[in-house]
Amino acid sequence: MHELTGLIRQDMKPALGVTEPGAIAFAVASAKQHTKGEILSVKLRLNSGMYKNAFTCGIPGSDKVGNAHAAALGAVGADPDKGLECLEGVTPEEARQAEALVEAGKIQVEMAGIDSRIFIEATVKTREGEAAVLIRDSHTNIVRITENGQVVFEKAEQPSELPEGEEEEVPLIHRYTLKQLYTYAMTVPAEELGFIRQAFEMNLALCKAGLDSPKTTYGPYLLAENGGSLISEDEQKTASLLCNAAIEARVLGLPEPAMSITGSGAHGIIATMPLYAAYKVKGYSEESLLRATALSYLVCMYIKEYSGKLSAFCGCAIAAGTGMACGLVLLRGGDTEDMTRTIDNMASSITGMICDGGNQGCAMKGVVAVDAAYRCAAMAMKNVYIYPVHGINGTTPEETMQNMGRIASPGMVGTEKTMIEILESKSSGR
Repeated sequence: MHELTGLIRQDMKPALGVTEPGAIAFAVASAKQHTKGEILSVKLRLNSGMYKNAFTCGIPGSDKVGNAHAAALGAVGADPDKGLECLEGVTPEEARQAEALVEAGKIQVEMAGIDSRIFIEATVKTREGEAAVLIRDSHTNIVRITENGQVVFEKAEQPSELPEGEEEEVPLIHRYTLKQLYTYAMTVPAEELGFIRQAFEMNLALCKAGLDSPKTTYGPYLLAENGGSLISEDEQKTASLLCNAAIEARVLGLPEPAMSITGSGAHGIIATMPLYAAYKVKGYSEESLLRATALSYLVCMYIKEYSGKLSAFCGCAIAAGTGMACGLVLLRGGDTEDMTRTIDNMASSITGMICDGGNQGCAMKGVVAVDAAYRCAAMAMKNVYIYPVHGINGTTPEETMQNMGRIASPGMVGTEKTMIEILESKSSGR
Protein backbone atom coordinates (compact mmCIF):
# COMPACT_ATOMS: atom_id res chain seq x y z
CA MET A 1 0.00 0.00 0.00
CA HIS A 2 1.32 3.46 -0.91
CA GLU A 3 2.18 5.65 2.08
CA LEU A 4 -0.25 8.34 0.87
CA THR A 5 -3.05 5.76 0.81
CA GLY A 6 -2.15 4.94 4.39
CA LEU A 7 -2.22 8.63 5.29
CA ILE A 8 -5.75 9.05 3.90
CA ARG A 9 -6.94 5.82 5.57
CA GLN A 10 -5.59 6.98 8.91
CA ASP A 11 -7.18 10.43 8.62
CA MET A 12 -10.60 9.49 7.18
CA LYS A 13 -12.89 8.72 10.15
CA PRO A 14 -16.63 8.75 10.91
CA ALA A 15 -17.77 11.57 13.22
CA LEU A 16 -21.23 12.04 14.71
CA GLY A 17 -22.26 15.68 14.74
CA VAL A 18 -19.64 18.43 14.68
CA THR A 19 -16.29 16.98 15.70
CA GLU A 20 -15.65 19.36 18.60
CA PRO A 21 -18.74 18.51 20.74
CA GLY A 22 -17.98 14.86 20.00
CA ALA A 23 -14.39 15.28 21.14
CA ILE A 24 -15.51 17.08 24.32
CA ALA A 25 -18.00 14.31 25.14
CA PHE A 26 -15.32 11.71 24.40
CA ALA A 27 -12.84 13.39 26.76
CA VAL A 28 -15.34 13.65 29.62
CA ALA A 29 -16.62 10.10 29.11
CA SER A 30 -13.03 8.82 29.08
CA ALA A 31 -12.35 10.57 32.40
CA LYS A 32 -15.61 9.24 33.85
CA GLN A 33 -14.42 5.69 33.09
CA HIS A 34 -11.60 6.21 35.59
CA THR A 35 -13.77 7.07 38.56
CA LYS A 36 -17.18 6.07 39.86
CA GLY A 37 -20.06 7.33 41.93
CA GLU A 38 -22.36 10.33 41.73
CA ILE A 39 -20.97 13.19 39.64
CA LEU A 40 -20.25 16.29 41.70
CA SER A 41 -18.64 18.41 38.99
CA VAL A 42 -17.04 18.44 35.56
CA LYS A 43 -14.32 20.94 34.66
CA LEU A 44 -13.41 21.47 31.03
CA ARG A 45 -10.45 23.48 29.69
CA LEU A 46 -10.21 24.03 25.92
CA ASN A 47 -8.02 25.78 23.39
CA SER A 48 -9.75 28.67 21.62
CA GLY A 49 -10.58 26.75 18.44
CA MET A 50 -12.24 23.93 20.36
CA TYR A 51 -14.08 26.40 22.63
CA LYS A 52 -15.32 28.45 19.66
CA ASN A 53 -16.30 25.57 17.38
CA ALA A 54 -18.60 23.96 19.96
CA PHE A 55 -19.90 27.24 21.40
CA THR A 56 -23.38 27.15 19.80
CA CYS A 57 -23.12 23.86 17.98
CA GLY A 58 -25.91 21.28 17.84
CA ILE A 59 -25.24 18.02 19.66
CA PRO A 60 -26.51 14.54 18.68
CA GLY A 61 -29.00 13.20 21.20
CA SER A 62 -29.95 16.63 22.55
CA ASP A 63 -31.84 19.74 21.55
CA LYS A 64 -29.32 21.82 23.51
CA VAL A 65 -26.14 23.38 22.14
CA GLY A 66 -22.66 24.27 23.30
CA ASN A 67 -19.62 23.19 25.28
CA ALA A 68 -21.30 22.63 28.66
CA HIS A 69 -24.07 20.42 27.28
CA ALA A 70 -21.55 18.37 25.23
CA ALA A 71 -19.53 17.84 28.43
CA ALA A 72 -22.63 16.91 30.44
CA LEU A 73 -23.72 14.36 27.84
CA GLY A 74 -20.20 12.95 27.93
CA ALA A 75 -20.55 12.49 31.68
CA VAL A 76 -23.90 10.66 31.61
CA GLY A 77 -24.50 9.13 28.20
CA ALA A 78 -21.42 8.81 25.97
CA ASP A 79 -19.53 5.63 25.11
CA PRO A 80 -15.82 6.51 24.77
CA ASP A 81 -15.14 3.21 23.00
CA LYS A 82 -16.96 4.70 19.98
CA GLY A 83 -14.51 7.61 19.64
CA LEU A 84 -16.04 10.56 17.78
CA GLU A 85 -19.32 8.62 17.49
CA CYS A 86 -19.50 8.38 21.30
CA LEU A 87 -22.89 10.15 21.49
CA GLU A 88 -24.60 7.55 19.31
CA GLY A 89 -27.54 6.06 21.17
CA VAL A 90 -27.92 8.75 23.85
CA THR A 91 -31.38 8.29 25.42
CA PRO A 92 -33.92 11.01 26.26
CA GLU A 93 -33.40 10.21 29.97
CA GLU A 94 -29.63 10.71 29.64
CA ALA A 95 -30.24 14.00 27.82
CA ARG A 96 -32.49 15.07 30.71
CA GLN A 97 -29.80 14.13 33.24
CA ALA A 98 -27.24 16.14 31.27
CA GLU A 99 -29.50 19.19 31.27
CA ALA A 100 -29.94 18.84 35.03
CA LEU A 101 -26.14 18.84 35.52
CA VAL A 102 -25.81 22.06 33.51
CA GLU A 103 -28.75 23.73 35.29
CA ALA A 104 -27.27 22.80 38.68
CA GLY A 105 -24.01 24.59 37.76
CA LYS A 106 -21.99 21.38 37.90
CA ILE A 107 -20.31 21.90 34.51
CA GLN A 108 -17.52 24.46 34.35
CA VAL A 109 -16.00 25.43 30.98
CA GLU A 110 -13.03 27.72 30.49
CA MET A 111 -10.69 28.62 27.66
CA ALA A 112 -7.06 27.63 28.20
CA GLY A 113 -5.62 30.04 25.62
CA ILE A 114 -5.71 31.36 22.05
CA ASP A 115 -4.16 28.51 20.11
CA SER A 116 -4.86 26.49 16.95
CA ARG A 117 -3.34 23.38 18.57
CA ILE A 118 -6.04 21.07 19.94
CA PHE A 119 -6.21 21.00 23.75
CA ILE A 120 -8.94 19.38 25.87
CA GLU A 121 -8.57 18.79 29.59
CA ALA A 122 -11.58 17.13 31.21
CA THR A 123 -11.75 16.58 34.97
CA VAL A 124 -14.61 14.60 36.50
CA LYS A 125 -15.11 14.72 40.27
CA THR A 126 -17.43 12.24 41.99
CA ARG A 127 -18.21 11.33 45.59
CA GLU A 128 -15.62 8.55 45.34
CA GLY A 129 -12.74 10.31 43.60
CA GLU A 130 -11.50 12.39 40.68
CA ALA A 131 -10.12 11.59 37.23
CA ALA A 132 -8.74 13.77 34.45
CA VAL A 133 -8.00 13.22 30.76
CA LEU A 134 -5.75 15.40 28.58
CA ILE A 135 -6.12 15.37 24.78
CA ARG A 136 -3.63 17.05 22.43
CA ASP A 137 -3.15 17.60 18.68
CA SER A 138 -6.05 15.47 17.40
CA HIS A 139 -9.59 15.08 18.67
CA THR A 140 -9.22 11.68 20.36
CA ASN A 141 -5.46 11.63 21.08
CA ILE A 142 -5.32 11.06 24.85
CA VAL A 143 -1.84 11.86 26.14
CA ARG A 144 -2.43 11.65 29.89
CA ILE A 145 -4.91 10.14 32.36
CA THR A 146 -4.82 10.74 36.11
CA GLU A 147 -6.78 9.12 38.93
CA ASN A 148 -6.90 11.10 42.20
CA GLY A 149 -3.84 13.04 41.09
CA GLN A 150 -1.79 9.96 40.15
CA VAL A 151 -0.76 9.46 36.51
CA VAL A 152 -2.03 6.09 35.27
CA PHE A 153 -1.36 6.64 31.57
CA GLU A 154 0.97 8.97 29.70
CA LYS A 155 2.53 9.20 26.28
CA ALA A 156 4.95 11.70 24.83
CA GLU A 157 3.41 14.93 23.60
CA GLN A 158 4.52 16.65 20.44
CA PRO A 159 6.62 19.60 21.72
CA SER A 160 5.30 23.05 20.85
CA GLU A 161 8.89 24.28 20.53
CA LEU A 162 11.93 22.24 19.55
CA PRO A 163 15.26 22.40 21.41
CA GLU A 164 17.69 24.95 20.00
CA GLY A 165 19.45 23.71 16.89
CA GLU A 166 16.98 20.89 16.28
CA GLU A 167 14.86 21.04 13.13
CA GLU A 168 11.19 20.06 13.07
CA GLU A 169 10.44 16.88 11.16
CA VAL A 170 8.70 17.63 7.88
CA PRO A 171 5.15 16.17 7.89
CA LEU A 172 4.67 13.37 5.40
CA ILE A 173 2.23 15.33 3.25
CA HIS A 174 4.72 18.20 2.89
CA ARG A 175 7.37 15.86 1.48
CA TYR A 176 5.33 15.79 -1.72
CA THR A 177 4.80 18.39 -4.43
CA LEU A 178 1.43 19.00 -6.07
CA LYS A 179 2.74 17.22 -9.15
CA GLN A 180 3.66 14.17 -7.06
CA LEU A 181 0.24 14.17 -5.35
CA TYR A 182 -1.40 14.28 -8.78
CA THR A 183 0.84 11.48 -10.08
CA TYR A 184 -0.08 9.35 -7.07
CA ALA A 185 -3.81 10.03 -7.56
CA MET A 186 -3.60 9.07 -11.23
CA THR A 187 -1.42 5.96 -10.90
CA VAL A 188 -2.23 4.31 -7.54
CA PRO A 189 -4.10 1.03 -8.14
CA ALA A 190 -7.81 1.87 -8.15
CA GLU A 191 -8.63 -0.98 -5.76
CA GLU A 192 -6.36 0.68 -3.18
CA LEU A 193 -8.81 3.60 -3.09
CA GLY A 194 -11.96 1.52 -2.75
CA PHE A 195 -12.34 2.40 0.93
CA ILE A 196 -13.18 5.99 -0.08
CA ARG A 197 -16.62 4.77 -1.21
CA GLN A 198 -17.61 4.73 2.47
CA ALA A 199 -17.31 8.54 2.51
CA PHE A 200 -19.82 9.00 -0.31
CA GLU A 201 -22.26 6.55 1.27
CA MET A 202 -22.03 8.10 4.73
CA ASN A 203 -22.15 11.74 3.62
CA LEU A 204 -25.05 11.08 1.22
CA ALA A 205 -27.05 9.46 4.04
CA LEU A 206 -26.38 12.55 6.17
CA CYS A 207 -27.54 14.82 3.32
CA LYS A 208 -30.79 12.86 3.00
CA ALA A 209 -31.33 12.97 6.77
CA GLY A 210 -31.00 16.75 6.60
CA LEU A 211 -33.58 16.99 3.84
CA ASP A 212 -36.00 14.84 5.83
CA SER A 213 -35.62 16.90 9.02
CA PRO A 214 -38.01 19.72 9.99
CA LYS A 215 -35.04 21.51 11.63
CA THR A 216 -33.22 22.39 8.40
CA THR A 217 -33.67 25.44 6.19
CA TYR A 218 -30.65 25.56 3.85
CA GLY A 219 -31.17 22.02 2.57
CA PRO A 220 -34.82 22.54 1.54
CA TYR A 221 -33.92 25.86 -0.11
CA LEU A 222 -31.11 24.27 -2.13
CA LEU A 223 -33.38 21.34 -3.03
CA ALA A 224 -36.00 23.75 -4.41
CA GLU A 225 -33.27 25.62 -6.29
CA ASN A 226 -32.24 22.28 -7.84
CA GLY A 227 -35.75 21.77 -9.20
CA GLY A 228 -36.86 19.57 -6.32
CA SER A 229 -34.47 16.78 -7.34
CA LEU A 230 -31.55 15.40 -5.39
CA ILE A 231 -29.66 14.99 -8.68
CA SER A 232 -30.54 17.34 -11.55
CA GLU A 233 -28.88 18.20 -14.85
CA ASP A 234 -27.29 21.24 -13.19
CA GLU A 235 -23.95 20.02 -11.84
CA GLN A 236 -23.15 23.03 -9.66
CA LYS A 237 -26.59 23.24 -8.04
CA THR A 238 -26.53 19.50 -7.38
CA ALA A 239 -23.05 19.88 -5.87
CA SER A 240 -24.19 22.67 -3.57
CA LEU A 241 -27.26 20.70 -2.48
CA LEU A 242 -25.46 17.42 -1.71
CA CYS A 243 -22.66 19.24 0.08
CA ASN A 244 -24.52 21.80 2.13
CA ALA A 245 -27.62 19.83 3.09
CA ALA A 246 -25.14 17.40 4.69
CA ILE A 247 -23.23 20.20 6.42
CA GLU A 248 -26.41 21.72 7.83
CA ALA A 249 -27.57 18.33 9.14
CA ARG A 250 -24.22 17.92 10.84
CA VAL A 251 -24.09 21.28 12.60
CA LEU A 252 -27.67 20.83 13.84
CA GLY A 253 -26.63 17.58 15.50
CA LEU A 254 -28.77 15.13 13.52
CA PRO A 255 -28.07 11.50 14.46
CA GLU A 256 -26.19 10.49 11.30
CA PRO A 257 -22.37 10.50 11.08
CA ALA A 258 -20.21 12.33 8.54
CA MET A 259 -16.98 10.96 7.15
CA SER A 260 -14.39 13.41 8.39
CA ILE A 261 -10.98 14.37 7.08
CA THR A 262 -8.36 16.36 9.04
CA GLY A 263 -10.59 15.92 12.09
CA SER A 264 -13.61 17.69 10.57
CA GLY A 265 -16.86 16.37 9.17
CA ALA A 266 -17.45 19.54 7.15
CA HIS A 267 -13.99 19.25 5.59
CA GLY A 268 -14.82 15.67 4.67
CA ILE A 269 -18.17 16.67 3.19
CA ILE A 270 -16.80 19.54 1.08
CA ALA A 271 -13.88 17.40 -0.10
CA THR A 272 -16.21 14.66 -1.38
CA MET A 273 -19.82 15.58 -2.11
CA PRO A 274 -19.38 18.12 -4.95
CA LEU A 275 -17.15 15.55 -6.71
CA TYR A 276 -19.83 12.91 -6.19
CA ALA A 277 -22.36 15.31 -7.70
CA ALA A 278 -20.13 15.84 -10.75
CA TYR A 279 -19.79 12.05 -11.10
CA LYS A 280 -23.58 11.56 -10.97
CA VAL A 281 -24.48 14.44 -13.30
CA LYS A 282 -21.68 14.14 -15.87
CA GLY A 283 -21.28 10.37 -15.83
CA TYR A 284 -17.60 10.19 -14.94
CA SER A 285 -16.29 6.73 -14.10
CA GLU A 286 -16.22 5.62 -10.47
CA GLU A 287 -12.46 5.15 -10.80
CA SER A 288 -12.08 8.81 -11.81
CA LEU A 289 -14.21 9.82 -8.83
CA LEU A 290 -12.03 7.85 -6.41
CA ARG A 291 -8.85 9.34 -7.87
CA ALA A 292 -10.24 12.88 -7.79
CA THR A 293 -11.35 12.44 -4.17
CA ALA A 294 -7.93 11.12 -3.12
CA LEU A 295 -6.34 14.24 -4.60
CA SER A 296 -8.99 16.44 -2.96
CA TYR A 297 -8.21 14.93 0.45
CA LEU A 298 -4.46 15.32 0.03
CA VAL A 299 -4.58 18.99 -1.02
CA CYS A 300 -6.90 19.70 1.92
CA MET A 301 -4.46 17.94 4.27
CA TYR A 302 -1.52 19.84 2.77
CA ILE A 303 -3.05 23.23 3.61
CA LYS A 304 -4.38 22.13 7.02
CA GLU A 305 -0.97 20.92 8.12
CA TYR A 306 0.16 24.56 7.88
CA SER A 307 -2.98 26.21 9.31
CA GLY A 308 -3.44 23.94 12.33
CA LYS A 309 -6.45 21.72 13.03
CA LEU A 310 -8.53 24.49 14.63
CA SER A 311 -7.93 28.11 13.70
CA ALA A 312 -9.68 31.39 12.96
CA PHE A 313 -10.11 30.72 9.26
CA CYS A 314 -12.67 28.47 7.62
CA GLY A 315 -10.61 25.44 6.67
CA CYS A 316 -13.79 23.82 5.37
CA ALA A 317 -14.11 26.36 2.56
CA ILE A 318 -10.45 27.22 2.12
CA ALA A 319 -8.55 23.94 2.56
CA ALA A 320 -11.26 21.41 1.64
CA GLY A 321 -12.69 23.75 -0.99
CA THR A 322 -9.29 24.08 -2.66
CA GLY A 323 -8.79 20.32 -2.58
CA MET A 324 -12.22 19.78 -4.08
CA ALA A 325 -11.49 22.36 -6.82
CA CYS A 326 -8.36 20.42 -7.77
CA GLY A 327 -10.46 17.26 -7.83
CA LEU A 328 -12.85 18.94 -10.25
CA VAL A 329 -9.91 19.79 -12.52
CA LEU A 330 -8.82 16.14 -12.44
CA LEU A 331 -12.34 14.95 -13.35
CA ARG A 332 -12.39 17.39 -16.26
CA GLY A 333 -9.09 16.09 -17.62
CA GLY A 334 -6.92 18.97 -16.44
CA ASP A 335 -3.27 18.77 -15.43
CA THR A 336 -1.13 20.19 -12.63
CA GLU A 337 -0.73 23.50 -14.45
CA ASP A 338 -4.52 23.89 -14.39
CA MET A 339 -4.50 22.92 -10.71
CA THR A 340 -1.78 25.44 -9.91
CA ARG A 341 -3.88 28.19 -11.46
CA THR A 342 -6.94 26.90 -9.59
CA ILE A 343 -5.04 27.09 -6.28
CA ASP A 344 -3.94 30.65 -7.13
CA ASN A 345 -7.56 31.63 -7.76
CA MET A 346 -8.79 30.03 -4.52
CA ALA A 347 -5.93 31.47 -2.45
CA SER A 348 -6.52 35.02 -3.60
CA SER A 349 -10.31 34.93 -3.31
CA ILE A 350 -11.58 33.20 -0.15
CA THR A 351 -8.54 32.74 2.11
CA GLY A 352 -9.74 35.38 4.57
CA MET A 353 -13.05 33.63 5.36
CA ILE A 354 -13.38 33.30 9.14
CA CYS A 355 -14.51 30.36 11.24
CA ASP A 356 -16.89 31.57 13.96
CA GLY A 357 -17.75 28.11 15.27
CA GLY A 358 -19.84 25.14 14.24
CA ASN A 359 -23.28 26.49 13.37
CA GLN A 360 -25.63 26.98 10.42
CA GLY A 361 -23.17 29.54 9.06
CA CYS A 362 -21.07 26.53 8.03
CA ALA A 363 -23.71 25.69 5.42
CA MET A 364 -23.58 29.21 4.02
CA LYS A 365 -19.78 29.07 3.93
CA GLY A 366 -20.13 25.75 2.12
CA VAL A 367 -22.36 27.40 -0.49
CA VAL A 368 -19.66 30.01 -1.06
CA ALA A 369 -16.94 27.32 -1.22
CA VAL A 370 -18.75 25.31 -3.89
CA ASP A 371 -19.45 28.43 -5.95
CA ALA A 372 -15.82 29.56 -5.63
CA ALA A 373 -14.38 26.14 -6.47
CA TYR A 374 -16.50 25.80 -9.60
CA ARG A 375 -15.60 29.31 -10.75
CA CYS A 376 -11.90 28.99 -9.90
CA ALA A 377 -11.51 25.64 -11.65
CA ALA A 378 -13.42 26.66 -14.77
CA MET A 379 -11.52 29.95 -15.10
CA ALA A 380 -8.14 28.32 -14.44
CA MET A 381 -8.74 25.78 -17.19
CA LYS A 382 -9.32 28.72 -19.55
CA ASN A 383 -6.02 30.27 -18.40
CA VAL A 384 -7.82 32.93 -16.34
CA TYR A 385 -6.11 33.18 -12.95
CA ILE A 386 -4.52 35.51 -10.42
CA TYR A 387 -0.82 35.71 -11.22
CA PRO A 388 1.78 34.56 -8.67
CA VAL A 389 3.17 38.08 -8.32
CA HIS A 390 -0.03 39.19 -6.57
CA GLY A 391 -1.06 38.96 -2.93
CA ILE A 392 -0.37 35.75 -1.01
CA ASN A 393 0.17 33.66 -4.14
CA GLY A 394 3.58 31.98 -4.23
CA THR A 395 5.88 31.09 -7.09
CA THR A 396 4.90 27.44 -6.72
CA PRO A 397 1.60 25.80 -5.71
CA GLU A 398 3.33 24.41 -2.62
CA GLU A 399 4.33 27.92 -1.54
CA THR A 400 0.83 29.24 -2.20
CA MET A 401 -0.71 26.50 -0.04
CA GLN A 402 1.81 27.23 2.71
CA ASN A 403 0.89 30.92 2.57
CA MET A 404 -2.81 30.05 2.81
CA GLY A 405 -2.09 28.12 6.00
CA ARG A 406 0.12 30.87 7.43
CA ILE A 407 -2.74 33.36 7.12
CA ALA A 408 -4.58 31.23 9.68
CA SER A 409 -1.68 30.38 11.98
CA PRO A 410 -0.01 32.52 13.13
CA GLY A 411 -1.72 35.22 11.06
CA MET A 412 -5.22 35.21 12.56
CA VAL A 413 -4.46 34.80 16.26
CA GLY A 414 -5.81 38.32 16.89
CA THR A 415 -8.93 37.52 14.86
CA GLU A 416 -9.52 34.42 17.00
CA LYS A 417 -9.26 36.49 20.18
CA THR A 418 -11.76 39.05 18.88
CA MET A 419 -14.19 36.32 17.82
CA ILE A 420 -14.10 34.72 21.26
CA GLU A 421 -14.78 38.12 22.84
CA ILE A 422 -17.81 38.58 20.56
CA LEU A 423 -19.17 35.11 21.36
CA GLU A 424 -18.74 35.58 25.09
CA SER A 425 -20.34 39.04 25.03
CA LYS A 426 -23.39 37.56 23.30
CA SER A 427 -23.53 34.76 25.86
CA SER A 428 -23.34 37.12 28.83
CA GLY A 429 -26.01 39.34 27.29
CA ARG A 430 -28.57 36.54 27.03
